[in-house]
Amino acid sequence: MRRLHAVVPDSVPDQLRPSGGNTYDRRLVEGLRSLGWSVTEHLVPGAWPEPDAASRRALEDVAAGLPDGDPTLVDGLLASNSPEVLVPLARRLPLAVLVHLPVEGPRERAVLNAAAVVLTTSQWTRDRILALHGLDPSRVHVAEPGVDRSPLAPGTPAGGELLCVAAVTPLKGHDLLVAALASLQDLPWRCTCAGPLAPDPGFVERISAQAHRAGIQDRVQLVGPLDRTALDQTYAAADVLVQPSRVETFGMVVTEALAHGLPVIGTSVGGLPHALGHGDADDSREDSRPGLLVPADDAAALAAALRAWLTDAALRERLRRRATERRRSLHPWSRTAELVSAVLTTLARR
Repeated sequence: MRRLHAVVPDSVPDQLRPSGGNTYDRRLVEGLRSLGWSVTEHLVPGAWPEPDAASRRALEDVAAGLPDGDPTLVDGLLASNSPEVLVPLARRLPLAVLVHLPVEGPRERAVLNAAAVVLTTSQWTRDRILALHGLDPSRVHVAEPGVDRSPLAPGTPAGGELLCVAAVTPLKGHDLLVAALASLQDLPWRCTCAGPLAPDPGFVERISAQAHRAGIQDRVQLVGPLDRTALDQTYAAADVLVQPSRVETFGMVVTEALAHGLPVIGTSVGGLPHALGHGDADDSREDSRPGLLVPADDAAALAAALRAWLTDAALRERLRRRATERRRSLHPWSRTAELVSAVLTTLARR
C-alpha cells in the first residue's frame, strides 16, 4: 500500500469552519484513501497563514516526527510562510506543497523551490506561481476541485432568492453586495449570506450597520456557517448565487451552485471566470456563460447585473438553461484525487 503523510490545518475536519481550502483538503484525503493510499493526517493548530511562535512550534513538532522517505503533502497555508521548517524537511523526504492561494513573497518562493512538486487548485494559481517564483513548469500541476452532483434547484418565478456563500470578510466583497442591493429596494428580493462570521467580526459589524443604514436589514440575512446538509438545502431554495469577491483563485462555491443548476452573478477575478465556464464547452461567447460577470470593486456594475436578473424573465430562463448545461461538464471529486494521486505516485517511486 502506498503511504502518504498529509500535513494540514487543524480546521480541516471541522465542517463548521468551512472554507474552500478545508473542503478541498478533506475531500482529497478521502479520495486518495479510496484509491488505495494509506494517508496519515497531521493536524496543525495555529494562526495560519501568519503564524505565531506556538503555531511554528506545532509545525516543527509535526515535521520532526515525519519518517524519512515517505511522500509528504503539506497545505500551502502552513507551508508558504515556513521555509525554516519546510526547506530542511524537503532534503530528507519527497515533499509536495498544495497551494490554494499564493502568498507571493520570498518565504513562499524558498519553500516552493525546495519542494519536489507543487500542486495548485486552478490554472490561474499555477500561472500566478510560475510568474512569481520562476519554478520549473514541469514541477507545477493543476488539480481543480471536484463537485458533488446535486438535484436541480426548482427556482422561483421572480428569481428573487439571492444567495452568497463566503466568509464575511473584505476579500469576499459583502460591502459591495450590500451597496448594490441598497439600490434595488424597488424590486422583490431576499439575500441569504451563508459563511463564517468569526474571521473578521469588525467587518461583520460594519456590514450589519451598512444594511441598517440602507433600510434593508430585514432583507439581508447573515446566517453564519452551515453544515453540508443545511448548505445543500440553502442552495436548493435559491435562485442565483451572487459572488462579489475581490480575490478568488477558483471559486468552489461557483461550481457547487452550478451543480444545483443555479446561475452565478460574480466578479471577473482570478479563477472565477474559469470555474463559471460556459454552458457549451465549445462555445466561448459571453452569452453562453451560465451567469453574469462584472468587474471587481464595482457596486454599480453589480447592481446593474442584479437588476437585469430580477427584471428580465427571458434572461433568467437563458441563464438557468446554461447552468443546467454547464452542470453536465463538472467533474467529481474522484477525478481530483486521481490527478493528485498520479503526481504523488511519482514521488513514491523516488
